[in-house]
Amino acid sequence: MTSHDSDLPPRLGSLTFHNPISDSRADRMVERLTAHDPAEVLDIGCGWGESLLRVLAAAPGARGTGLDINAEDLDRGRALAASRGLADRVAFVEESALGTDRGPVDAILCLGASQALCDPGLPHDPAVALHELRRLVRTGGRVVLGEGIWERPPTGPELARMWPGAHDGDHLSLGALVDLAVESGFRPVWIETATREEWEEFESGYRYDTELWLAAHPGHPLAAETRERLDRQRSGWLHGYRGVLGLAYLTLIAVD
Repeated sequence: MTSHDSDLPPRLGSLTFHNPISDSRADRMVERLTAHDPAEVLDIGCGWGESLLRVLAAAPGARGTGLDINAEDLDRGRALAASRGLADRVAFVEESALGTDRGPVDAILCLGASQALCDPGLPHDPAVALHELRRLVRTGGRVVLGEGIWERPPTGPELARMWPGAHDGDHLSLGALVDLAVESGFRPVWIETATREEWEEFESGYRYDTELWLAAHPGHPLAAETRERLDRQRSGWLHGYRGVLGLAYLTLIAVD
């Protein structure tokens, strides 16, 4: 901590969701997830729980639990819940989802966070995550899974510009992911993917507050470090995964 910490912008303050998703898409997902009047909802890797809170607002008889390991995001979630009159129906819990016993439940959100269900010492495996989701949801229950996919196979130069250690096995195609969900005990009732506009809103929003802060504090002791981080993140998107990395949103029903 430095004496300048109070000058820093709020973390991800310009993002409503920590995913490339529009309000309208999120609301449609919530409608499908709550169509069977869930009583218990679990959000894995919830962040500040915007989607979870929307589910609870749409399902007045439901109670929710959000799991995450980022205390700052969880505090933001608790504040949002209180502001919307939902604090008595939701718990934001700072704990790992790996091997969690917080199931079975009626509905699960896992949006861009399936890695939380997998051994961090092993390569990420969507099959492991899907089997864990099936373990945690009751038969007939619903899951909304947000999972990275390749929109098309990445080239070598694109992979080199993405994130450290990126390789073509990091993600599946949309078809392969849906097939895996079926093999794991689900039926896919809705299949959709984030649009370029949603990605651009997310990527720009991810850096927006920090870019404004940087422009206003060029002499700050953390300015050089912050500038380098922003440039690296932006370059990875624009020169690496833009138009290559996608995000699938699958609404799934658990079956026998």
